Amino acid sequence: MDLFEKLRTNLGPIGGAAREYNGHHYFAFPRLTGELGPHMTFNGKKMLNWSLNNYLGLANHPEVREADAQAAADWGLAYPMGARMMSGNSDLHEQLEKDLAEFVGKEDAFLLNYGYQGVMSAIEALVDHRDVIVYDAESHACLIDGIRLHKAKMGEYYKFNHNDMASLEKNLQRATKKAAEKGGGILVITEGVFGMSGKVGSLDQIVALKEKYNFRLLVDDAHGFGTMGATGAGVGELLNCQAGIDIYFSTFAKSMAAIGAFVAADHDIIMYLKYNMRSQTYAKALPMPFVVGCMKRLELIKKHPELREKLWENVRALQNGLRERGFNIGETTSPVTPVLMQNNGGVVAAANMIKDLRENYGVFCSIVVYPVVPKEVIMLRIIPTAAHTLEDVEYTLNTFSAISDKIKNGYYVQEKPSGLTAMAESAVTETAAE
Repeated sequence: MDLFEKLRTNLGPIGGAAREYNGHHYFAFPRLTGELGPHMTFNGKKMLNWSLNNYLGLANHPEVREADAQAAADWGLAYPMGARMMSGNSDLHEQLEKDLAEFVGKEDAFLLNYGYQGVMSAIEALVDHRDVIVYDAESHACLIDGIRLHKAKMGEYYKFNHNDMASLEKNLQRATKKAAEKGGGILVITEGVFGMSGKVGSLDQIVALKEKYNFRLLVDDAHGFGTMGATGAGVGELLNCQAGIDIYFSTFAKSMAAIGAFVAADHDIIMYLKYNMRSQTYAKALPMPFVVGCMKRLELIKKHPELREKLWENVRALQNGLRERGFNIGETTSPVTPVLMQNNGGVVAAANMIKDLRENYGVFCSIVVYPVVPKEVIMLRIIPTAAHTLEDVEYTLNTFSAISDKIKNGYYVQEKPSGLTAMAESAVTETAAE
């Protein structure tokens, strides 16, 4: 059989349904147009957009746009040409690393050309076949994929229940025994803010366990960097335990509204990563416009706390308003706002709800269904930003009240799924089977 034959005939659970039911560009791969921000256009309709991780509204900040444009004019997109180790280093790359390290309270930092591949590669470089990994059960996919690169057998990494310190301690005991047998060390991996639920990781409690167990801690603070803590230095700053985080990672794709990432730690550890992270050794350095642009973004984060204050004004208005109207938003203590609704119609109801929100209310947001959440639940994931207004919040609260009533009345349930709902049902059924 020709390798490509199966690829042409089977696009996978989501792609196959998208092709069959013409859901491409609507339910999957939707195209938002216009200036990045809280109001964009989808399928010719204006949308109130709650799906951009543009927390501080920097994507279209005039100083950011000017810095990006000037850097592209000054340097072009090719410079520096090559990987950092070979021919792609520059004073500005190293200056941004110094600035980032200082901001998050670490000795040194290393710029990464992408967040997902970057943290995967960092994990792979930090541990060898003798070492043991212990990780939170709700860790992001990039962390899970990095753990899968672990050179040891699967039995040498352990999963603890989400934010459960008793479970973590039990697994640390197992890991300590295994590491002693193998002559290795222990790496604990978790997140600062969990991007689906909005829960803050129990970093202070994890750090406290260092008094009993010998391990190092890696924290993915993608959603905490720029949003959490007195200065925006993240969840470690918020919980007063930043010093106990041994390897601090964040992407630029959230608060910085850019491409790239960084990892920060002790100088010796960063030097090791610079010489041993395969994703950076064998890939082109972060292009100069992104470096210069991120320097401007970091400058604005430090100089303009009002951006973070506006974000939190919107977060409080949205989350308090949802609670006052009886909505369940889980245990979020971050800008990530999950709205959990009763679902009596499965993915059929979920997909029809999305269509109603977009077509009739002009609200664009992400939706999550089983198996990520229980079958009887629909979760709408809302991302407030500093660019939203209180009027945006009020409109959304009224919209959610309206669709909540429709759910209770069975409005979204159909006997025969539409193209979009059939696509969702096919994707979820096959995902659950896996």
